[in-house]
Amino acid sequence: MHLRTLFLVTAVSVRCLLADDAQDFPPMPPVKPLTAAEEAKTFLLPPGYHMELILSEPDITEPVCMAFDGNGRLYVAEMSSYMRDIDGSNELVSTSRVSVHWSSKGDGKYDMHRVFADKLKLPRLLLPLADGVLIGETDTNDIYLYKDTNGDGVSDEKKPVYQGGPRGGNLEHQPSGMTWALDNWIYTAVNNYRLRWKDGQLIKQDIPGNGGQWGATQDDEGKFWVVNAGGEKGPLNFQNHILYGQSFARAQFEPGFEVVWPAMGLRDYQGGPGKSRDDNTLNHFTATCGGEIYRGDQLPAELKGGLFFGEPVGRLVRQTKIEVADGITILHNPYPQSEFLRSTDACFRPVDMKTAPDGTLFICDMYRGIIQEGNWTREGSYLRKVILQYGMEKIINCGRVWRLVHDTTKPVPAPKLLEATPAQLVETLAHPNGWYRDTAQKLLVLKQDQSVVPALVAMLQKNDSALARIHALWTLEGLGALTSEHVRIALKDASPVLRKAGIRASESLTDESLVADVTALTKDSDPSVIIQALLTAKQMKWKDYAKLINFAALSTPSKGVKEMAGQMLNSQINFPREFSNAQKDQMRRGQAIYQELCFTCHGLDGKGTAIDGLPTGMTLAPALAGSKTAVKSDFILRVLLHGLSGPVNGKTYQAQMIPMANNTDEWLADIASYVRKSFGNSGRFIDKNEVAKLRKELASRTTPWTEPELRSFGPQPLENRKEWKLTSSHNDKELARAVDGNLETRWDTHTPQKPGMWVQIELPQAADIAGLVLDTGSSRGDWPRGWKIEVSMNGSEWEKPVLEGKSDTSVTEFMFPKQVKAKFIRITDTGSVKGLFWSIHELDVLGAVKK
Repeated sequence: MHLRTLFLVTAVSVRCLLADDAQDFPPMPPVKPLTAAEEAKTFLLPPGYHMELILSEPDITEPVCMAFDGNGRLYVAEMSSYMRDIDGSNELVSTSRVSVHWSSKGDGKYDMHRVFADKLKLPRLLLPLADGVLIGETDTNDIYLYKDTNGDGVSDEKKPVYQGGPRGGNLEHQPSGMTWALDNWIYTAVNNYRLRWKDGQLIKQDIPGNGGQWGATQDDEGKFWVVNAGGEKGPLNFQNHILYGQSFARAQFEPGFEVVWPAMGLRDYQGGPGKSRDDNTLNHFTATCGGEIYRGDQLPAELKGGLFFGEPVGRLVRQTKIEVADGITILHNPYPQSEFLRSTDACFRPVDMKTAPDGTLFICDMYRGIIQEGNWTREGSYLRKVILQYGMEKIINCGRVWRLVHDTTKPVPAPKLLEATPAQLVETLAHPNGWYRDTAQKLLVLKQDQSVVPALVAMLQKNDSALARIHALWTLEGLGALTSEHVRIALKDASPVLRKAGIRASESLTDESLVADVTALTKDSDPSVIIQALLTAKQMKWKDYAKLINFAALSTPSKGVKEMAGQMLNSQINFPREFSNAQKDQMRRGQAIYQELCFTCHGLDGKGTAIDGLPTGMTLAPALAGSKTAVKSDFILRVLLHGLSGPVNGKTYQAQMIPMANNTDEWLADIASYVRKSFGNSGRFIDKNEVAKLRKELASRTTPWTEPELRSFGPQPLENRKEWKLTSSHNDKELARAVDGNLETRWDTHTPQKPGMWVQIELPQAADIAGLVLDTGSSRGDWPRGWKIEVSMNGSEWEKPVLEGKSDTSVTEFMFPKQVKAKFIRITDTGSVKGLFWSIHELDVLGAVKK
């Protein structure tokens, strides 16, 4: 059998076959942690830029993300139990914390430190509100509001504001980057939903998955940005707001954008030699995280509006120049064969960045030896050997926060927005620092003070700053005061930024008269405005929106509009009519999981993700499209529960399938069913009871599966297909297409199904048979509606049918109640269906289970 793989992967890995570890990984001088003062000397920056220390151990340890409240107090999430040793022992315990820090003199020197919230399980979500801080932890979707009611810097009140229930999965694949966005919704990386603050609680709305991992940000227009590590992608889904679905463009990166240029080489990443240069420096994205659009006012203009993100495995920070050309967003590295910020310190681990109230950029440095989670440091892994070689597992309990400054940076007073009046907050919407604008809008929406509506309308109409006008528009929306006339003001604004915002804001109203106004903008002079109008038409399901999108694409000279319009129309997923409502719901849940997690390595089309640096035809992970393993027996569940290691089909893929067993039975059933029913696959649905049964059966297993092990389970396809003799009642001259190993080709009856059609297989010699697989590939509707399967030893004397049945939903696997010995097998179609052929893309006979 050619075992076509099964990987549902999120992190990069390579299995290196090393003959002699002592020779290939000789002991090296151990990496030694530097003091903050020593580390500061290792930073390499463009002329004029410097790094200033804000916080360090012991005031903070293991910092992972940060956020500012309205008075500039800095909250830091500290994952105290993260990777305390090379195995990640006792990691999921409640010993972590959120600390808060501020300047007693308001001079930017953070000399006051408190533990704001203690005894947390690896906190990962932070969002200060007006009178407290939203905090989310690992392994739960629940969110709590923590309040400090007596002003001592320590929370003394905890209130649930969103009850999402427990969640599973590796801690690297859970939500992060909680962002109160311009549209007044709260977004996070990973999650396929957004939240909105209403009456002291968070309400949920499902949206497409964004594909991000650690950290998130927004730009001046409110577009939500994430970066991805597991698929080595860096930034992704940034062409349009994620509300409209995942997006991409053919030329959205300059050539070589994914290549990184560290200042020091140390192969402590699972890709090993294949992911490094001769000097041992990392050569490609592998752990990108902590993205931030810099929107401050105290660093040079060359940085403003750029996307910064960390590559902690490469010990660097990438500055990304964002260009919009013909409606397409294109990303550039403005430092060819270099990076904006690099360090020669092996422990520099930039994992989060934030535009600060003082107009600079704060960088969160986790500063530690091991950065990868324990699933990637297991016994036998390349990464584990390098970690031990350099003694990196011993460097823990550190952490720093740095401030990026320039020779031109000037000190500014600390903000006092929590004490500001509503009128003062409205004025702040015109501040040159994006942090001030965002925070003022958030506080105005939280206050719900309607007295500021006239001032906001005046700002929308008259303020010289387009940024002030866009915040006025969305603040009106957040106050529930937005009207159609306000939207029309934005739609007619001279700035395309406002016209786009007006189109988006119109979605929050139910005024159908706005359809004509927005439709008129499908002929706008700015391609980005046209694209937004088309996105809204589809999002709001306007009548004949597809016709509108087609017409706009045909009538515009803009290649960008044409590309995005084509993507809008071709990305729709309609589940087959024969699926029950419950099955469609399961497919939607599985699709959400796939778009959050699996696509990074397997590709949105299920054909594997191709990245630079791999051999021709090689992908990051094996294809799921056409994978027999994905649809056969319970193999997909076995791999989901315990992972898969080692070569597959003789190839060693960079992506490692880690166990997903800490997800629920329903979660595993949903993703397995989605893969079995997508990408041309025609497997059966799986329910959560089947997962629970197998989980119990395999409870004692602790190691990943290997390909040889999977081959030993269940009946396997006979490998002598070239020796078979095939005959059929219809179109027998094309029967060879059913056994040519190509899922794209097929045999079919050339006429609609009717009772009595048959296909017969003559084997070269009698064999013990356990069943058949009749894969319909992309011909989803062409399964036999009824069937009768008979066997014979001589082709003339047939036994009683070994299997009979019928089905109104797709079926491709026909397992016999008991094994039979036969030389001839005949499958007869006993059903009928109007207008559809009986088709077979790939035919397999399953041999008896080997004892």
